[in-house]
Amino acid sequence: MSIAGTHRRRSTRMGAALLWPLLLAGQNLDGVIDLHAHSDPDSMPRSIDGLAAARLARERGMRGILLKNHYESTAGLAYLARQQAPGLLVFGGIALNRSVGGINPAAVEQMTRVKGGYGRVVWMPTFDAENQVRFNKQDRPFVAISRDGRLLAEVEEVLRLIAQRRLTLATGHSSPAENLLLIRAARRAGVERILVTHPMHEPVRMTVAQMQEAARAGAYLEFPYLTVIGDPPPVPLDDCVAAIREVGVDRAVLSSDLGQAGNPPHPDGLARFFQLLREKGFTEAEIAAMAKTNPARVLGVE
Repeated sequence: MSIAGTHRRRSTRMGAALLWPLLLAGQNLDGVIDLHAHSDPDSMPRSIDGLAAARLARERGMRGILLKNHYESTAGLAYLARQQAPGLLVFGGIALNRSVGGINPAAVEQMTRVKGGYGRVVWMPTFDAENQVRFNKQDRPFVAISRDGRLLAEVEEVLRLIAQRRLTLATGHSSPAENLLLIRAARRAGVERILVTHPMHEPVRMTVAQMQEAARAGAYLEFPYLTVIGDPPPVPLDDCVAAIREVGVDRAVLSSDLGQAGNPPHPDGLARFFQLLREKGFTEAEIAAMAKTNPARVLGVE
C-alpha cells in the first residue's frame, strides 16, 4: 500500500464528518500563524494551491503560514505566495525525505539561498522516516537518523547548519526517543528554535511525560487540528486537551495540518479547532498564546 494512497483514503473518510455552522468560516483570525499548511503543487491530492492558500489566509486576517511539502522545498513557493498576499508572512522549508537525498546538508544549504530567504524550517524525515516505515510495516528504503541510540554524523552536521543559518528544526515523523535525542543535540549545537511535529499523532505517539521532557529541554509541541478529526480521530480531543494542559500553554502550538483533498481550508479548520478548545475551557488569551505568540517564536518573527 502506498503512503499517498493511505493518505487519500484517510482524508476522504474524514471529509464527510467535517461539517459545522457556516458562521465559523467568517471568524476573524487576526494574528494567527499556521505552522503546518499543505498545498499544491504536490504529488498528493491537495485542496488548494499555495498562492490561493496565502490569499485566503490574508483575507481571514491571519499573520502568516508555513507551507509544507513532504518531498520538495517550499522556499520558492513561499516567495511567490508573498507576491500574491502582500503583508502576509509566508515561509517554506524542506523535509529531509529520500527525494531530496535524505539527511542532506547540501539540500538545506540550497534552500537557504532561494530568493527571498523564506526557507525557514528543516523537518527531519517524515513519510520516509525509519520510524514511519517501520510503523507501517513496509518493505522499502527509509531515511535513518539514529543508530544504537545515537544520532548519525550527518544529522549532527545538519543540526550545526540549522544553528549557523538560524533556521528552525522540526522533528518530523521520528520516534519519541529520537525526538528527545534531536532536541538535546540541537540545543548543544546552538539551535534556538525547535518544534516537535504532531507528537501525539501516529507514528510519533509520544507520552505526556516525553512531551513534558521535550518542553523542559526547550522545544515547542505541535497540536494540529488534523490530529483530532475523523471518525474515529487519530487522537480523541479530550486526550489532546489533557496533553496541552500537562505540557503547558507556553510550550504548545496550534496548527491545522490541512490542505488534503476533502478536508476544509486551513483557516476554517483553525477556526473550528479554536471553538472546540473554547468549549473545553481554554481562554482567548491561552488560544492566542498557542496560535499567535508561540508560532511567531518558532519562526523567529516575534
